[in-house]
Amino acid sequence: MKILIQVGHPAQFHFYKNAVILWQAKGHKVRLLIKTKDVLENLAMESGLNYVIFEHKNYNKSSKIEMLKMVSSRFFSYIKQMLTFRPDIIIGPDPILAKISRFYKSKFIAVAEDDYQIIKTLAYLLFPSADAIFAPKVCDYSPWQSKKVEYEGYMKLAYLHPKRFTANRELIQPYLRDNNPYVLIRLVALTAYHDEHIEGIDNTLLDRIISRFEGMGYSVYISSEKELGERYRVYRLTSPVDLIHHIMAFASFLVCDSQSMAVEASMLGIPSIRFNDFSGKIGVLEELEHKYGLTYGIKTDQQERLFEKIDELLAMPNLREEFQHRRQKMLDDKIDVTAFLVWFIENYPQSAKIMKENPDYQFRFR
Repeated sequence: MKILIQVGHPAQFHFYKNAVILWQAKGHKVRLLIKTKDVLENLAMESGLNYVIFEHKNYNKSSKIEMLKMVSSRFFSYIKQMLTFRPDIIIGPDPILAKISRFYKSKFIAVAEDDYQIIKTLAYLLFPSADAIFAPKVCDYSPWQSKKVEYEGYMKLAYLHPKRFTANRELIQPYLRDNNPYVLIRLVALTAYHDEHIEGIDNTLLDRIISRFEGMGYSVYISSEKELGERYRVYRLTSPVDLIHHIMAFASFLVCDSQSMAVEASMLGIPSIRFNDFSGKIGVLEELEHKYGLTYGIKTDQQERLFEKIDELLAMPNLREEFQHRRQKMLDDKIDVTAFLVWFIENYPQSAKIMKENPDYQFRFR
């Protein structure tokens, strides 16, 4: 089988990487298409997996001319891959590739984790052209429910399940300033199309967060997509990008305005607070917060509530042990997402039929 995977974000790369290794070990041919976004190419290089860059340039998405250039560039890049690789299965989040696939024998599987209301424009462009939508059960894709193959799990669990990831303190020790317990702060740029009108942590609030944790004896490390001023240099996380989950696994706490990293912390049983205006809107995070108590969302007009929640959690006896217990409860309910994905793609479309007739089949993959 030939499998073509389009990856546009580092978290998507992590989601596929273990499955790619397993598919290749079974003799399947896999081609990864990536764009040079953030640290995506570095992750691909460090993994040792073969990849092809389909987009080199970051386009100004507020310009109609730039958007037209982007669509044209992607279209011809995808056509070239279809003609040279001739995939049986295409997996990805790009509606351009999904629509191109309709003119070939390839089956297109859309993989998603954001409820359709969050990515409404993308959803209406992507899902009508998909043969199936591979997504967590908790996610709402009700207009296309007949196409949805839902599983008990999360995309981040594909690479942070205990069967797929073991944290190693020795790997990160050279990048820690001291042996104090530490807090990780993650700042994102909030420049994606669905981030419009969404706010997060500004410098004034960042200063207060740093001061609060340092006053309690914690070291502070900052991982940031956006440029930070010189005064934050001492806090910058200097470890290689592929060690971020090891860094997170040994953190005492995560404060962020990132959806992805809040979910990742939950997979590892690390207490987290996400501070942005997506709070209360995303199915995966709502389940992790209200069913499992693994993360907390605070809106940007509730700054004092942020510090109240920090103090509340840090006052909890045996905080780490409690959150590891909550994590285990979550893991007991979920599946090994990578194992399920590998089976699903290898056996598609029969696998989709099996899941429609017997959704509990997925629990063979624990």
